[in-house]
Amino acid sequence: MKALLQRVSQAKVEVAGEQIGAIEQGLLVLVAVEPQDTQESADKLLRRLLDYRVFGDAAGKMNLSLKDVCGGLLLVSQFTLAADTRSGLRPSFSTAAPPALGEQMFSYLVERARLLHETVATGRFGDDMQVSLTNDGPVTFLLQV
Repeated sequence: MKALLQRVSQAKVEVAGEQIGAIEQGLLVLVAVEPQDTQESADKLLRRLLDYRVFGDAAGKMNLSLKDVCGGLLLVSQFTLAADTRSGLRPSFSTAAPPALGEQMFSYLVERARLLHETVATGRFGDDMQVSLTNDGPVTFLLQV
């Protein structure tokens, strides 16, 4: 799994003009599922997302996790993040999971996140979504598990 996480002061997802997910301070995470991913991959990614220290402490150092700051977690499925861009001028999506596996793994990740974290919002798998955010920092990391 790949996850592009962005520390945000706010973020939201809309589908057809309707807001379907939103958070205040926290992490917006764009998630790509790859063919080899399993529930174990999703569990490992979730542990990293909840414990990754990207929020400033009293001294301004990135020492606090999402759990420490009680921030929101907005998970958005984004298969394009799994694209192979090593050559050419058009991305190849042969490295992305088939839609059925992608939806299954993303749904599992969301379900587990809701069990382990208080504030979890999502996009809608497979839909055309508009994602808005205010990146705080900016702080952005690519995690791979």
